Amino acid sequence: MTLSTMTRMVEEERINSGTLKALGYHDGDVAVKFVLYGSLAGGAGAVLGIVLGHTLLPWIVYSAYGAKFTLPPIRLEFRPGVTLVALVLAGLCSVLPAALACRHELSEKPAALLLPKPPKGGSKIFLERVKPVWNHLSFTHKVTARNLFRYKQRMLMTVLGVAGAVCMQHSIQQMGTRQFGQLIKYDMIVAQTSTATDDQLAELDDALDDPAVASHVPLHYEEVTLAAGANNDTQEINLLVPEEASQIDEYLDLQNRKTGEKIDLAGDGVVISERLSQLLGVGVGDEVSFKAADGTMRSARVDGITEMYMGHFMIMSREAYEGVFGEGFESNAALVKLADGSLSSVEERSAAFMRLDAVKSVVQNTALEDQVNTVVNSLDMIMTVLILVATMLAVVIMYNLTNLNVSERMRELSTIKVLGFHSNETTMYIYRETILLTILGVLAGYVMGVALHQYILNVVPPDTVMFNPELSAIEFAVPAVVIAVITVVLYFVELRRLTRVDMLEALKSVE
Repeated sequence: MTLSTMTRMVEEERINSGTLKALGYHDGDVAVKFVLYGSLAGGAGAVLGIVLGHTLLPWIVYSAYGAKFTLPPIRLEFRPGVTLVALVLAGLCSVLPAALACRHELSEKPAALLLPKPPKGGSKIFLERVKPVWNHLSFTHKVTARNLFRYKQRMLMTVLGVAGAVCMQHSIQQMGTRQFGQLIKYDMIVAQTSTATDDQLAELDDALDDPAVASHVPLHYEEVTLAAGANNDTQEINLLVPEEASQIDEYLDLQNRKTGEKIDLAGDGVVISERLSQLLGVGVGDEVSFKAADGTMRSARVDGITEMYMGHFMIMSREAYEGVFGEGFESNAALVKLADGSLSSVEERSAAFMRLDAVKSVVQNTALEDQVNTVVNSLDMIMTVLILVATMLAVVIMYNLTNLNVSERMRELSTIKVLGFHSNETTMYIYRETILLTILGVLAGYVMGVALHQYILNVVPPDTVMFNPELSAIEFAVPAVVIAVITVVLYFVELRRLTRVDMLEALKSVE
């Protein structure tokens, strides 16, 4: 967009530049004005961005995460490398286009510069060769089609500008509901001590048979570890082995996220959570090695990858456990589903279990759910800022490009007004191009947005969290609505402008 703006500025000053050259000024002297303008504009924007990037944005991110996490005091530091990159990019985007535009314009003789720039020669476009379509277009639609390809630079800037504004997606809001409302159906895991006596175990059985407990099922539970991720960090994995494979269905929904197909624990391999498979880079049929709770290394074949958004899970059948560990199955915990699954009830029942001598630990889903909500709420503020910036970007880009299009073609628009076009018809004569380019930009933005969306999902979440990569209709509808509203508002702005244009002044001869 900077290239179009600087090109337009240089072309508008064409006669002045020609006058200066005729008076004996060198090309460099004439170009200083435009290069200086680009330097000041780009430099001011770069300085503002550097200041905000070193102060406001870090504070927003710190505030977002600091509300729920215990963090050290924020320390703002000056980053010379980032600052240098910002200044270089500002120069490439503002100073370089100005220099190139001046070099092209000032290559002409002073006598040529004192005359208006001749219009580009017309040529047939591809659509004209498609006779069934072209012959059914109205005159104004044919003009619109020709102008789109006549002003290729502006068309490209509009498409890319709108596309950049549409590149905003979200996939974190429903993560907690999906994880703890549909996939994980139990409320807690009650793990027993290995030294519990028969009386203590009987006391635990009585607690599990309490009316407050809707149902429970015995299983083998332990935490295993392995190294994975970009930094090869140690990942803690919840290993769950039900006494009977069919018993797990009531407490844990194992399914393939992409196909929705149910995953059975019928084989002699393991089912791992999707985020863990991403960190390990493994798929169905691959071997995965891990360290058991006793410190020994074990390996198992991956028979399935289940949808899961928080924490790492490894689930296997009793037969698979005995084959992998080489020992008989023995339950040491229970999956518990409470009659009242509210936060207060879960905490109260957990405290009651922890008072029992036979209980080693209680793993509450509310703790995991709170972590999910913390991540979601922390990112909400950041996403809000990004969406506001994208909206402002869309307004600035579309307004500047539309204003540029109208200004460059004011004589053309004044001519058709003199020929009898009403203000609304005159506006649509040129705004029809903007609407078509906006639609193309939105479509291009969808493609770019999906790619950006996938990149964010791989980079932003921590190792134990996976954002839902699926996109729903709302992710495509919201950007389109925002762009549509901006387009409609700008239409009335340009309509008012063209209504007040002085046609005689615009049509005055400049020769």
